[in-house]
Amino acid sequence: MNSENPLLNCSFPQALVHVDADAFFTSVEQAMHPHLKGRPVVTGKERGIIACASYEAKALGIRRGISLGEARKICPDLIVLPSDYESYSIYSKRIFEIMRRFTPEVEEYSIDEAFADLTGLRRYHRMSYPEIARKIQKSIEAELDLGVSVGLSLSKGLCKIASDYKKPKGLTVVQGRHIHLFLKRIPLEEVWGFGRNTVQLLRKYGLQTAFDFVQQPEKWAKKMLGKPGLEIWHELRGVNLLPVTSSPKPANISIGKGKTFTAPSADQAFIYAKLVRNVESALIRLRRHKQRTKEIHIALRLKNFHEFGLGAQLNRATDSTQEILPVVKQLFEKIYRPGFEYRTTQIWLSRLESANSTQFDLFENRIEIDRYERLTKTIDEINARFGKHKVHTGTALKLNDAPQNSRAELPWRKMNLLPGETARQRLYLPLLNIKV
Repeated sequence: MNSENPLLNCSFPQALVHVDADAFFTSVEQAMHPHLKGRPVVTGKERGIIACASYEAKALGIRRGISLGEARKICPDLIVLPSDYESYSIYSKRIFEIMRRFTPEVEEYSIDEAFADLTGLRRYHRMSYPEIARKIQKSIEAELDLGVSVGLSLSKGLCKIASDYKKPKGLTVVQGRHIHLFLKRIPLEEVWGFGRNTVQLLRKYGLQTAFDFVQQPEKWAKKMLGKPGLEIWHELRGVNLLPVTSSPKPANISIGKGKTFTAPSADQAFIYAKLVRNVESALIRLRRHKQRTKEIHIALRLKNFHEFGLGAQLNRATDSTQEILPVVKQLFEKIYRPGFEYRTTQIWLSRLESANSTQFDLFENRIEIDRYERLTKTIDEINARFGKHKVHTGTALKLNDAPQNSRAELPWRKMNLLPGETARQRLYLPLLNIKV
């Protein structure tokens, strides 16, 4: 193939955009607290590890995943905040709502990014595809005070790379006849879907850029990387194999719940109480989705991040906390190692099935099962009326003995309630920290 010739001789046979919020968690904090703008801010105080760093912090070399101790050595004046996931969720939904004003086909990819299909909407909006993309970007910034980066191209794969190309607040447009020029600037490790091992494999064959990859024959791409690699090969050439899906996501195939302690602990009773609280929360969510589980897995993570896990299959599918806890207790006792400090407990519920399709077993104890169901229903009704975990297992009382330190600080929104709000029930609205 002649590298000077374009891969396509058209501009936009279809037009997709990928909108990606810039440093989302810290940007939301700076939007809610305008006095933090221009200052190095990170979130993750409750975990002791940086969850998100503002661009001011990134400029100093502070990155996601490093410890707060390391970050403070780099920047003693670093502003460290507890993560406020409730507020992040509110801003996330607002972003998607703004996008839906321009097209009904919006796919929520994660809390801070989404794809949208703009194909055929130029006449409706009376503007070009790049102008529509820019209008989306400007609307989000004007209404939410958040910066987003936008990639506009022919396929999801190209859009994802394009949105990351000029961060922050970038808009990168890659039309069909310019794809080859764009891919020459993209190293293999920046291709959406390529992991480290794939990049190393391709480099052994002399490939360095995304353009080098798409120059290879289709059969070669399939032979080297299989079906996933072939899909990426087509996507990079502007053939959209992954249409934007605006329909709700399919039912959960698993439900997980994990909690990092504000301070690592070696207290066995406290660690088990944390795990039990995870079990209660995961099963509340399971029942909300009207599902039952037939397999559970638990994991304990040490202070040094080493992790131990174990799973078990249940005799029958259930959504009852009381029915599952004896199994959880057995698994915990098998993997718990005394003398170590732990930082996280986790549980996953898998092999889910609908709670509406009950199948009776000839030898099951229906009296006991009915008792579990009545108890669970009563607890859910009380908690729905008076607040989550108002009724809980006695084991969870140990959580009141949690050691307190600076990492236990609540997010600002939870400490500044509006009239009528409670710790568990708040208006689903963003709140700005502005003094007038």
